[in-house]
Amino acid sequence: MIDRSPIKIPTGRYLVTGGAGFIGSHLCETLLERGASVVAMDNFVTGRPANIQPLLANSKFEFIEQDIIKPFEMDGGYAGIFHMASPASPIDYAKLPIETLHVGAIGSDNVMKFALAKKCPVLVASTSEVYGDPLVHPQKEDYWGNVNPVGPRGCYDESKRYMEALTMAYHRVHGLKTRIIRIFNTFGPRMRLDDGRVVPNFCMQALRGEPLTIYGSGKQTRSFCFVSDLVEGIMRTLVHGDSLPVNLGNPVELTMLQFAERIAALAGSSTKTEFRPLPEDDPKTRRPDITRAKALLKWEPQVDLDDGLQQTLSYFRAFK
Repeated sequence: MIDRSPIKIPTGRYLVTGGAGFIGSHLCETLLERGASVVAMDNFVTGRPANIQPLLANSKFEFIEQDIIKPFEMDGGYAGIFHMASPASPIDYAKLPIETLHVGAIGSDNVMKFALAKKCPVLVASTSEVYGDPLVHPQKEDYWGNVNPVGPRGCYDESKRYMEALTMAYHRVHGLKTRIIRIFNTFGPRMRLDDGRVVPNFCMQALRGEPLTIYGSGKQTRSFCFVSDLVEGIMRTLVHGDSLPVNLGNPVELTMLQFAERIAALAGSSTKTEFRPLPEDDPKTRRPDITRAKALLKWEPQVDLDDGLQQTLSYFRAFK
């Protein structure tokens, strides 16, 4: 049975790496709203100061500018760690392949050591990209994936796959309380306009009356989860999850053509589509099986796709 009430997070102080990022900043904000104290850590490679600016006046919020590839220490106790740091869009990790690999490997190891020292649980943000261009549909957590380790997306895919393996090693060897989430496509306010992902692209193109860019035939599919639903799933995983990976995403599946039409209609745009070549190793299908999340976390997305898109379009209107 799905629990539609907000999760009560245990009291205490939480560390959020990547706290100035799109998802990380929403997570920080929600933790504060539910009474927690938050230390956010970011080096602003892809995160933005504007995302956390409204939180700085909160006495329970602290920000530390830090590259987690470098070792770090902090005094005091922690109730938990949310490891969200990493470039996450194809444009970002194409520009920063070595940094992406390092944050998944060296950065994650630093986070695990910190969690061990503080004797607190740690949740790591993995991705649906660990499934690669999947041969199984929808994707369940027991699917091992179809990944090209030497392709242009390999730096991100393998960074996250290594991080998952490292997390399980710390759990098995040291008994560390760990959680692994696999995030599917997520959208909402605070996405970067220039991150190259489909939601900012379509929203800005529709609002400006420009052709919506479709890569390939447009028949490839994706599933989109609104950020507030994802944040609820993240917190539920820390409290109610176990050591094995869990998919977090919205199982409603659309082709890119359908998604473009949906956004254009909501934006009141009569714009046309423009087709371009499909990038190498771009997945043909992507849809989460969330059976495990429903059973373990009593969670499923609540926000209607159109409602979420309207909120996102409202945010992007300020930038058109």
